[in-house]
Amino acid sequence: MIKYIELALSIGADNAAFINPDEIVYDGRTLLKCMFGCDSWGKGCTCPSRDAYLKPWEFEPLLRKYRSVLIIHSKYKAIAQKASFAVEREAFLDGDMLAFSMSDCALCSECAGFKNEECRNIKQARPAFHSVGIDVYNTVKKLGLPLKPLREVNEEQNWYSAVWLNHPHIQVLKSQ
Repeated sequence: MIKYIELALSIGADNAAFINPDEIVYDGRTLLKCMFGCDSWGKGCTCPSRDAYLKPWEFEPLLRKYRSVLIIHSKYKAIAQKASFAVEREAFLDGDMLAFSMSDCALCSECAGFKNEECRNIKQARPAFHSVGIDVYNTVKKLGLPLKPLREVNEEQNWYSAVWLNHPHIQVLKSQ
């Protein structure tokens, strides 16, 4: 399991830590923040407003079936997504056929959904884990990782992705 932390860090993640799925904080009210706080609501290809998208309360029982979750932190959205997808792929190749990553999408300079088109990267695009009913703030607080509301647009951001795995972790491991 340490190899997944090392892989995420080698791609440029600032931190990577395992957490037990039971420690993930679920709160369907995150959907309200998406609906009434995000300029992409109803547009982005991985947005929970899309047709046939599962609702947060439909995601939770599926995600609770996993045995461990790798939380990946970066100051850059694209790195968080690239690292989580790389870990998902490696876990798949290691035999974890249902490994699944979640990350704010940063694959395209402009999301095709904004032009009412289909996703151009359907094999790599994943939902952000706050969009499926996870309270990211309270979840990463348990790991001591940085995350706070920004007062100014130019403040340094913290992006998080998660990789849901079927491998049990022996203990919570955190990068330094």
